[in-house]
Amino acid sequence: MSFFSIKKRSISLLGLLLSFTMNGQILDSLLLGEPKQQQEENIKYPQLQIKGLFQARYLVGFSKDVDVNGLHHSDGTETDNNFMLKYMRIQVRAQISKRAEVVALANLADFKNDPKTRVLENAYLKYTFNPKLAITVGQFRPWFGIEETYPIDIIKSLDWSNQYTEFGKLGWTSFQIGISATGDLKLGNMPFQYAVSIVNGNGKNQVNDNDNGKHYSTRLVFGLDKKTSLNLGLNGGIGEVYSKKVYALGVDLSSLVHFNPKWSLDMQLEAKQATNHTLYYSIDPEQRTSNPDDYLIRGIYFLPNLRYEVNHKNLSAFELSCRYEYIDTSFRLNSNPRQTVTPMFGLEFLKNYGARIQLGVQFDRYKHQIENTNQYNNNLFIIQVQSRF
Repeated sequence: MSFFSIKKRSISLLGLLLSFTMNGQILDSLLLGEPKQQQEENIKYPQLQIKGLFQARYLVGFSKDVDVNGLHHSDGTETDNNFMLKYMRIQVRAQISKRAEVVALANLADFKNDPKTRVLENAYLKYTFNPKLAITVGQFRPWFGIEETYPIDIIKSLDWSNQYTEFGKLGWTSFQIGISATGDLKLGNMPFQYAVSIVNGNGKNQVNDNDNGKHYSTRLVFGLDKKTSLNLGLNGGIGEVYSKKVYALGVDLSSLVHFNPKWSLDMQLEAKQATNHTLYYSIDPEQRTSNPDDYLIRGIYFLPNLRYEVNHKNLSAFELSCRYEYIDTSFRLNSNPRQTVTPMFGLEFLKNYGARIQLGVQFDRYKHQIENTNQYNNNLFIIQVQSRF
């Protein structure tokens, strides 16, 4: 794919999004004369909403010579226990009109690292024309799987899946800079959601794109069964990185089954495959092949979560989950798959995860262990506390 073809695609897709915007603006102007609109104009804007998340954990490693981050130390200098501040998030949402909102999300805990490309997470403007079309511009999480549709504070396991982390490095998930169109539709009687995104693909808080290529992705979600909340998600994307064509594919299933008012089972199954261009460009040009698709990443995970509603004055609910993950960052060349099992037990003290304690163990197993790297078997015990406000 040439530079001009990718540029032409960018202009075409941006033109399509702008045409949606122009149509939405015409619709808005027609509504101005209606009495209902006049009543809504009496609402004072902006309306501010401030939310936050505190999340901390204590980690203990039970594998010899492996630290709490999974790195092997052949000299025995590892740190095998650690108190850790994971998140101290502040989100500000400003509803500046009936249809427009501006959102900013910062993780203050990232100041403990080099903050150059950290701290600021969400920073976007969203304009909602109607339920069928909303345009988001700025830094946000493009929809490319189940995990992009909910925040870290209501996650059913310890952390994001390994798959989500790796695809974030490739520019398909996590926080990216660009533009997106989303909406809710119906195919007959079937609920249907879509998302189309164009992003730089080189992560958050970057001054510029690192090349002329862009990541083009789409997500389609079909509501197969309302009773069990069974949804099928299809994800696809193409892009160009340093004049090399890349792609990503994914499929996912999610369901929520209520056995009775107290017991429920939430299940997620997701599989993805993509060009691992990050690995490709990290290899010396003389040692790598000419085709980036010789370096493909493939992963799958399954996460069941059993919940019991206690509804006591001091205890809202408890949850039991166990996520299984399989991921291979280069399954065609130098394959070394990683399998991770993470059983977790959680106690919820305030509704909607307002206060929660989780206990769990993370078991990592590699096909080939490599000394002094993160590709080494590991057992990790975790206690995590969080509060949403």
